[in-house]
Amino acid sequence: MNTSARVDSLPPTAPDPVLFQEIAGQEGRRIGVAILNSPDTLNGLSLPMCRLLDERLQAWESDARVVAVVLRGAGEKAFCAGGDLHALYQSMLDSPRDAWANLHARSFFETEYRLDYRIHRYAKPIVCWGGGIVMGGGVGLMLGASHRVVTPGTRFAMPEVTIGLFPDVAGTWMLSRLPRGIGEFLALTGAQLGAADCLQYGLADHYCAAEGFDALVAALAAQKWPADADQQAALLDAVLDGLQLDAPEPGPLRAHSAAIRRACNRADFAQACAAIGAWKHHPDPWLARAAATFLSGSPGAARLGFTLVRRARHLSLADVFRMEYIAALHCCAEPDFREGIRALLVDKDKKPRWHPASLEQASATWVKRFLAHPWPAGQDHPLADL
Repeated sequence: MNTSARVDSLPPTAPDPVLFQEIAGQEGRRIGVAILNSPDTLNGLSLPMCRLLDERLQAWESDARVVAVVLRGAGEKAFCAGGDLHALYQSMLDSPRDAWANLHARSFFETEYRLDYRIHRYAKPIVCWGGGIVMGGGVGLMLGASHRVVTPGTRFAMPEVTIGLFPDVAGTWMLSRLPRGIGEFLALTGAQLGAADCLQYGLADHYCAAEGFDALVAALAAQKWPADADQQAALLDAVLDGLQLDAPEPGPLRAHSAAIRRACNRADFAQACAAIGAWKHHPDPWLARAAATFLSGSPGAARLGFTLVRRARHLSLADVFRMEYIAALHCCAEPDFREGIRALLVDKDKKPRWHPASLEQASATWVKRFLAHPWPAGQDHPLADL
C-alpha cells in the first residue's frame, strides 16, 4: 500500500486543526481525505475546523479529478464528540443576554450549519468513518454523508439535554424521521446507540472493523472510477461491502422500541416525561441510565428538544437548519446552556442549577421564546439562501 494513504503515519500532534490529503488513484483520479485533528478534545468541532472543512469540500466538489471524499477523526477514541463548547462558553460570558449580540455564536452556528447542509447536498460520494464517539457536532457531519460507517466501538448520541442545549446540526430533522416516539426519547435522554441500533434505524449504512480504515483507503485508490456520480456511489458501496463485518447482535433501542414508542409517541410532554422517569430503576441498565440522564438534565432543554423534534417533522431540511439556528442563538442567551457547560467542563462539579428548575416551569408558553427570530426587523435570516 502507498504509505501516503496511511493515516497512522501522520504526526498525532500536527498543529493544523484539520489535516487534508489527496490519495492518488487510477487514471489520474484522486480521493480526498479530511481528518479532524484534535484528539485531545475528542476532535471537538471548532469554528476554524468548520471553515477549513467547508472551504476544502467546495474545492474538491469542483475538482473533476476528485471522485470521493472520506471524513474521519484523528486518534482511536472518537470521530467527533461534539462542538467546541469552551469557545461558546467564553462567548456567552463576554456577551450580554441578547441572542443577537453574541457574534461568535452567530458565526459558529452559521458556519457549522452551512457545512452540514453542504454535506447533505454534496455532489460526490462522502464516506464518514464513524468510529468511536460520534456525538453532537460529529452527528451533524456524519448525518448527511452518502456512506456512513460504524464500527464495533461506535458510541452515537445527541446528549445535549445534559448541557442545556437541544439536538441541533439537523438533529431534530433526523430524530423527527425515526419511528414516532423514538426520536422524542433520544432527544430527552441522550441515550447512546451502538453500531447495531445505528444500522437498524438508518443512522448508518456499513459496519466495518475499527482497524479497517487503511484497507478502505487502499481499496478506493485501487479502483477504476467512472465519471458518473451515481456509478461512483455504487462503486463505493461495493468497496464497503467487501469490508463489511457480520451483522452485530441487536441493540437495546431495538429491544425496547415497543415500550419506548408507547411511552413517548404522544403529544403531551408531561406524560412522555413521566413515562421516561419511571424507568429510573428499570432492570435493564441501558434504559435505567437513559432515564437517569433525563431526570438530571435541563428541564428547559427537554421541553425545547421535544418541541423542535415535533416541529421538524413538517419542515424541509433547510427550514430545520433555519429553525435550529434561531433556537441555538436563544440558548446562548438563556442561562441553562452556559450553566450546563460550567458544570460539566469548567468547574466540573456536575451540579448544574437549571432555570427553569422543573418540567412544570418549562411550559409550552415558556418555550415560545426560542422560536422567534432575534435579529432586527427587516433583516433576512442568515441562512435564507440554503
